[in-house]
Amino acid sequence: MARRALLCFLLLQPLLAAAEPRAQANRTFTIDYEGDQFLKDGKPFRYISGSIHYSRIPRFYWKDRLFKMKMAGLNAIETYVPWNFHEPFPGQYQFSGEQDLEYFLQLVHEVGLLVILRPGPYICAEWDMGGLPVWLLEKKSIFLRSSDPDYLKAVDKWLEVLLPKMKPYLYQNGGPIITVQVENEYGSYFACDYNYLRFLLKVFRQHLGEEVVLFTTDGAGENYLKCGTLQDLYATVDFGTSSNITQAFMIQRKVEPKGPLVNSEFYTGWLDHWGESHQTVSTKNIVASLTDMLSRGANVNLSLFHFRYMFIGGTNFGFWNGANMPYLPQPTSYDYDAPLSEAGDLTEKYYAVREAIGKFEKLPEGPIPPSTPKFAYGKVAMKQVNTVQDSLDVLCPAGPFNSTYPLTFVQMKQYFGFVLYRTILPKNCSEPVLLSSPLGGVHDRAYVSVNGVSQGILERNRVLSINITGKAGDTLDVLVENLGRINFGEDINDFKGLISNLTLGSDVLKDWLMFPLDLQNEVDPDLEKKVTSRSNPSNSTLPSFYVGQFSIPSGIPDFPQDTFIQFPDWTKGQVWINGFNLGRYWPGRGPQVTLYVPRHILVTSALNNITVLELERSPCESQQRCFVEMVDKPILNGPLFSSKKNP
Repeated sequence: MARRALLCFLLLQPLLAAAEPRAQANRTFTIDYEGDQFLKDGKPFRYISGSIHYSRIPRFYWKDRLFKMKMAGLNAIETYVPWNFHEPFPGQYQFSGEQDLEYFLQLVHEVGLLVILRPGPYICAEWDMGGLPVWLLEKKSIFLRSSDPDYLKAVDKWLEVLLPKMKPYLYQNGGPIITVQVENEYGSYFACDYNYLRFLLKVFRQHLGEEVVLFTTDGAGENYLKCGTLQDLYATVDFGTSSNITQAFMIQRKVEPKGPLVNSEFYTGWLDHWGESHQTVSTKNIVASLTDMLSRGANVNLSLFHFRYMFIGGTNFGFWNGANMPYLPQPTSYDYDAPLSEAGDLTEKYYAVREAIGKFEKLPEGPIPPSTPKFAYGKVAMKQVNTVQDSLDVLCPAGPFNSTYPLTFVQMKQYFGFVLYRTILPKNCSEPVLLSSPLGGVHDRAYVSVNGVSQGILERNRVLSINITGKAGDTLDVLVENLGRINFGEDINDFKGLISNLTLGSDVLKDWLMFPLDLQNEVDPDLEKKVTSRSNPSNSTLPSFYVGQFSIPSGIPDFPQDTFIQFPDWTKGQVWINGFNLGRYWPGRGPQVTLYVPRHILVTSALNNITVLELERSPCESQQRCFVEMVDKPILNGPLFSSKKNP
């Protein structure tokens, strides 16, 4: 009997193998215009999806977050592809490690979710320059998001790399991707260049084929849809809980009289800016709007409603945050008041959304994964290593640029972080003299000193001039910080550094040395050993590096655990743990107080190294208060700078 079964199995193998391609070929995802719905494998289908930005979540936690999304009742996820995350320098493509998009898609498929892919090339997403790589600005006259030949050439080359990688993951090819967005909210951009959209449509079809559903997303306003839509691209809208749902969908119906109603971004929270209150959206309003929209699909049978919303925000690690105009940079946390917190915690909103979905769809069986455990490792003593000025031989090993007038970051190929601009005072300033940026040329924040004595701060759109003192021949240092490029609107070509001249009184300052700081490769546990000169190590008002170490006991199950770092009495700066750039801290302005520290960057086998670049004032003159603290709860809604003396 067993021999007969084995024989039957062997005889069936060729038939099964031959049937597999046909099974793959039968996978379809289409729009049924007459039925006002999507069809998946020929059957009516609605997706209930949530946004997750893989670039904001550590790879270590991708599967955890995806599974929690599935257990909330979602059947799909939506994700952006930030171009600058994968091509930081022209022709240098990065698709491994934290940037392994294909592995992320494989995990989504393994968890059993579908994918709405939003590959741009522009994505907004509160991400630096809306995902466009800054090296595009090396041609200063380039017209972004248009049919400018230089821009199209770069886009074409990028999509020629990205889209073929995505094609095997399309639903009809056996993968999870059911729809693909072309560009993003183009109707909100001033260019209104239909030739640009036609170019993108042609390229997407060329690489992905004719079967995939391509769509656009715009705000629910006629003006937005006028410039953001194109024939053969299915038009969708986005709106939040404060919108009139009926009116919003009526706007979509003016462009798409038939087909499924789609809210491509249903906002369950909102973004923060430094210096503004932490934004939240009430759970009650979310559930009410969600229930309303799902009811339209289930009861009216007018259409099957499809929506997506920010389900987990994540973190702007490193320098990846964006900014809005008038210039307001976004903080390191992208918690977004979403159902899953920045650290993957299950919130009240998570359970409320799950319950609402459960009234219309069958929820997955089995336990919901718990919130990841957190641990307060306590205070970590810090000591000053050196000022930035005295670390230039380490931080700028190639030496400075030399120019009569200041160069921008892009001209020096310094795309993120800091550049120290140095010149000589041309005259005596025994009485205070005005140092100013008359054309608003400081992008974005400049820390000014003369001969190692702090003079003050210039800041874009806020502080355009300060008084300084010094003698002719003294060294004037201006350390300029890029706080994040504008990600939305007509100002996304956001140049950084000193983009126009500084004047001292009525004199234009000339003959600059410019030191691009390499904070990617040179800030590591050995920074203290590398620095040799310490001309003024105890100065707590100059931009300076501080280091500290802490240990995590080994042999304890599930250690290390996630934690949060806070900075009592520190002002503003950047922090690294074991060489990993966590991002900016700015309790001197608020509202974010703590930074999320994921467990995968911590170790139990050795000391954990903390490096802090404090830019304004540290508490380290008083050794009793010179510490940072690892705590087990986040603080994202702290006091704002208006209540503090130092902004």
